Amino acid sequence: MWGQVALSVVLHLFDTAQGKVVPFEPREPGKVSMYVCGPTVYGPPHLGHGRFSLVFDVLRRYLTWTGLEVNYVSNITDIDDKIINRANDEGREWSDIAQKCEQVWWKAMEAIGVDRPTSDPHATAYVDQMVELIADLIARDVAYVSDDGVYFTPTAVADYGLLARQSIESLQAGARVEVADHKHSPIDFALWKFTKPGEPSWPSPWGEGRPGWHTECVVMSLDLLGEGFDIHGGGQDLAFPHHENERAQALASGRTFARHWMHNGFVEVGGEKMSKSLGNFTNLLDLVESTDPRAYRLLVLRSHYRTPLEVTRVTTDDASAALRRLDAFARRAANAGLASEPDAASVEAFRVAMDNDLDTPAAVALLFGLVGQANTALDAGNSATAAPLAAAAFEICRAVGLVLNAGGEEVPAEILDRARARDDARAAKDWAAADAIRDELTEAGWLVEDTADGTQVRPA
Repeated sequence: MWGQVALSVVLHLFDTAQGKVVPFEPREPGKVSMYVCGPTVYGPPHLGHGRFSLVFDVLRRYLTWTGLEVNYVSNITDIDDKIINRANDEGREWSDIAQKCEQVWWKAMEAIGVDRPTSDPHATAYVDQMVELIADLIARDVAYVSDDGVYFTPTAVADYGLLARQSIESLQAGARVEVADHKHSPIDFALWKFTKPGEPSWPSPWGEGRPGWHTECVVMSLDLLGEGFDIHGGGQDLAFPHHENERAQALASGRTFARHWMHNGFVEVGGEKMSKSLGNFTNLLDLVESTDPRAYRLLVLRSHYRTPLEVTRVTTDDASAALRRLDAFARRAANAGLASEPDAASVEAFRVAMDNDLDTPAAVALLFGLVGQANTALDAGNSATAAPLAAAAFEICRAVGLVLNAGGEEVPAEILDRARARDDARAAKDWAAADAIRDELTEAGWLVEDTADGTQVRPA
């Protein structure tokens, strides 16, 4: 592990609530508590889900790499309108939809190398606690019972709209008023929904029903992480209204909520946000089955987490090619028997980049720069110079969860023979023959590299 100095001194992250990059100061020295909103399990995960999962996986890994103990909680919404609607459309049990889609979710996360959270609470396991919270909010006169459920009154929270960077007056002015006879204001939101025919339900003092989406994360995060936990994260689309409504309930119940709010940018298709509701999503499993699964992590790392990310065949192919270069270097370093402590200046440069609001593009540039320098040193036969640079590159990969393949495919004996014949031709200055053998190997699907150790070949 590196950098046992308290991270609160150096790490800076953008805080959505403050609208700027600020020093990150953990609640408890040496420990970080993170809550990241997980999936509503009603369909296959798309690339947007993959991005937020990778962004916070990288943050978690980096914090752990620095020596901090990370308690990472990410929930599963296993009861929701979308789950019920799909179940009704397909004539299936809602619980069957949720369970099977959750299995697909974890399969996708495993494919892209996202570690399981410390805890993965399910909404259905917390209904009793949600009922208790709602009862408390009603008792505090910040929620009310209507003819179709229980609603929260956002005007009870003085700074409601903080995460949207808007005043409550502007939110009220911009709210769409549809059929809202059951609500006092168009911005009031549901805490409890009374059961309709054919829907699952739980008991409550106000009638059979189920909780609203915005309530589950309040009780789960506070139960598992306690008041004033360090980071609440998720996709940019969750900042408002979902996270704002969570924050409002916690504050209205007299609780201290998240200390730092962190949101990643969208995955876009033609400049438009990718989402299931828009119908423009790409199934994450389809991507990882058609290309190197590590390519999506590298794409996410190449883009700053707060900027839009467009995923195309061109960008994934480019990332896959870059991974092959990294793999080739890992094999070369292994074959050369390089062993060293990582170059300290390079590791420090990596920390500086990551501490600057998780600047992974700068970290990736540093990584490929180190690989280039180490290759140059190996070409010159200077293993002593190459070793610490290679070690630093591998340390960066470890810190951000980028797994390299140093094994590679076994090169057939006849291909190795042709590579040695090319070396013989070069030694005899028979450049035409050497070029012809290169072309032959390339056409056979091999990449040919000239190194200080002679011709090296690897799969294209």
